[in-house]
Amino acid sequence: MPPIAAIASKVEFSVLLAVITIAGGLYGFVEMAEIARDTEPHGFDTAILLAFRQPGDPSVPIGPLWLPDAVRDMTALGSASVLIFVTAATIFYLLLTGRRAAALFVLVAVAGGQLLSSLLKLGIDRPRPDLVPHLADVYTLSFPSGHAMLSAVTYLTLGALAARVAPNRAAGIYLLVLAMLATFLVGASRVYLGVHWPSDVLAGWCAGAAWAMACWLVAQWVLSRRPENRP
Repeated sequence: MPPIAAIASKVEFSVLLAVITIAGGLYGFVEMAEIARDTEPHGFDTAILLAFRQPGDPSVPIGPLWLPDAVRDMTALGSASVLIFVTAATIFYLLLTGRRAAALFVLVAVAGGQLLSSLLKLGIDRPRPDLVPHLADVYTLSFPSGHAMLSAVTYLTLGALAARVAPNRAAGIYLLVLAMLATFLVGASRVYLGVHWPSDVLAGWCAGAAWAMACWLVAQWVLSRRPENRP
């Protein structure tokens, strides 16, 4: 058996997928960071941002009159208050059910992701886009998108945790898809509202997914070394 095939046969598919996600996330973040450091907006950033506005009038978003309010509701799923509430509720539930290790995992993953997001924003120091008027109030730096990154960290962490205890594979896949959908909607909403360049959101997704999967791998390694979890 070839060496690569021999290694692959001993590695769980979920672990292999997590490693690929981490590698892809790191690569994608580095590529987006290069774009963010440019003094002029990248062509695809400008094109996508303008695609969400009426031709000839960038102050007017595309879609029916109710869509901007609906998008603001979507973006709230990635706000600090909502993510803190969801995370705290999950941690308290896990503690009440005696799952202290899982509660600690969620706390470390989400709090660590918040700290990492803040550090990355300071490291790049990219201003918000001024190409179109903002449809939401913003006060922090632009790169990476904190909403995109922290929604990825939180929802993918909770999705992976929930999928691990799902009654069957179909239910586990559904939970993971739901987590990815929530992450996508939050990130896309930031571009529609004009408060982030698309590269900000892509970088947030990349960094958030890589961090969430790295935390998951560490948790898997710790669990595998506990005597009660060994075969």
